[in-house]
Amino acid sequence: MSTLPVALDLAAARHARLLAALLDHDDPPWASGVLPPLAHWLMFPPDTRQSELGADGHPRRADDGLPRRMWAGSRICFLAPIPLGSVVERRTEQVAVEDKQGRSGRIRFTTLRHRLSVNGTVCIEEKQDIVHREAADGTMALPAVDVPASVPALARTVMTDPALLFRYSALTFNAHRIHYDLPYARDVEGYPGLVVHGPLIATLLIDQYLRHHPKAPITAFRFRARRPVISGTPLILGFSGATHDGALTAIDCMGGAAMEAMVETA
Repeated sequence: MSTLPVALDLAAARHARLLAALLDHDDPPWASGVLPPLAHWLMFPPDTRQSELGADGHPRRADDGLPRRMWAGSRICFLAPIPLGSVVERRTEQVAVEDKQGRSGRIRFTTLRHRLSVNGTVCIEEKQDIVHREAADGTMALPAVDVPASVPALARTVMTDPALLFRYSALTFNAHRIHYDLPYARDVEGYPGLVVHGPLIATLLIDQYLRHHPKAPITAFRFRARRPVISGTPLILGFSGATHDGALTAIDCMGGAAMEAMVETA
């Protein structure tokens, strides 16, 4: 287990305001005066110097033969609200590293644990899964869908246009080139187009939930990315649950479940 330096940031009102603009809200469906669910991903932007970025736009890493990176999933507990205007402390530990051999080569799974606190009270605890893969060996076609995902009754469709990706990258200071540099995404990493951020899809899913359960006291949220979503294609966001708890699914243009998530409330 390794520990990263403690970070401090301000839970600013602009985080909530800009997230509302990104999600196209005049009257956001979350509680006022506190940080919206998943808006903590807008905090603690990377401050790596420009000269220390790698070819992919992320901080340069040692050459381990695994240059491709993706955020595969997270498990988040919301333990206490974070008031807007408060100073937030984040402590991060690397709790697991595992190498596996996949169909497309060697894969490394890294799990980070983040704890966000205000005045000594832990408000959010998150376990985040990062995957590193070997370099692409040509253009990657999206895998075929064996079993189409069922569209939940509470569903809507959003268009994943490049402006949406650009604004989210700007909000998070994310320089990963797969989200804005089409020649890089296509020719270097092998994707058929720009890739929609995993945390952006998760944010769209929790927004879909809150549109039907405004100001719900969310206590836990977890998601797992299943398939890459390519910009310029429609994405179906759906919620299915008999109560306030339930399953969320993002369905891509090929009918596959691109992301699956679960939400729990008090």
